[in-house]
Amino acid sequence: MIPTEADAPAPHPGLAERVRTATAAEHQDTENRSFMTQLMGGELTLADYVTYLAQFAYVYRALESRVAQPGDPEFLGDPALARAACIESDLAALGAADWETSHPALPATAAYAARLLEVGQGDLPRYAAHHYTRYLGDMSGGQAIAKLVARYYGATPDQLAFYDFAEVPSTVRYKRAYRENLDALPFDEAQAQAMIDEAKAAFGYNGDIFNALGEATPAQAR
Repeated sequence: MIPTEADAPAPHPGLAERVRTATAAEHQDTENRSFMTQLMGGELTLADYVTYLAQFAYVYRALESRVAQPGDPEFLGDPALARAACIESDLAALGAADWETSHPALPATAAYAARLLEVGQGDLPRYAAHHYTRYLGDMSGGQAIAKLVARYYGATPDQLAFYDFAEVPSTVRYKRAYRENLDALPFDEAQAQAMIDEAKAAFGYNGDIFNALGEATPAQAR
């Protein structure tokens, strides 16, 4: 009997698909935290967005402080992804050039930044997990955030550089190539599982920041 295509075993999912599938519930839960639904629904203010953005200035400064190490895959150090300087530029344009003084890190933010500094010391699978969740999120849901902040709060393009990947001609193609690069990482199963577990934790860190922002920022009447 000649085997047909239907008889062939299904291919094993690559690492990128495994991470995406494993974190789907955490992803949905995080983006539905009340602060984010209020912010994206136009229920807050531009000042509340500034508070949000300042917290992530600390996060990206920690994420991008990692020094490249021998054996690092090239895509993890792509300068086209760097967002820390863009966030600081946005904050200055939003009147918060003094963000470190005016918007100190919340405890949840400090915990997230500390974890990024920790895994950045040499734990490649766990660092890659945060790299993946942050930058692919910026290229995906981040684009919707930019549109809504402009629509509801009047943010101008010079206040939304965070979401403008000017050096990436096509975010769709870039994301596809990024996932292929993840799949090509020479991780054994223990390393792959470490990345998956850390990606789940990354959404938890984000959710903790959103919760803290929600507690500090009551909904505003539109």
